[in-house]
Amino acid sequence: MVLAFESFVVFFGTLVAFGLKVTDPATVWTFGLIFSTVLIITPGVLGRKYSYIFASLLQVLLLVVSFYVPWMLLISVIFVGFWGWAMIAGVTIDLANKAREKVDTFEMTIETKESK
Repeated sequence: MVLAFESFVVFFGTLVAFGLKVTDPATVWTFGLIFSTVLIITPGVLGRKYSYIFASLLQVLLLVVSFYVPWMLLISVIFVGFWGWAMIAGVTIDLANKAREKVDTFEMTIETKESK
């Protein structure tokens, strides 16, 4: 979810960069649209080998690019924080699920006078 929302933020950041004339329009639109497309596609491949490393590299790229647009650095830091939180929460949930699978379950039956 973080990457999907981040793709919209990158698209709107592209609009801002275009409006502020950060560089020539072709470069702004090419990079912005490619970057937002990669961000929206990446959640579909998460879980494959090295996919989380790739997504983390996208976060670093977002931080680097955000220096060109005013106030984008603050938004980038917020989304990198969301990404870090999502990674920590995901590992915690995975560990909790593994621990739950290891717990032996047993069935207890209680007999009452009425069930006899």
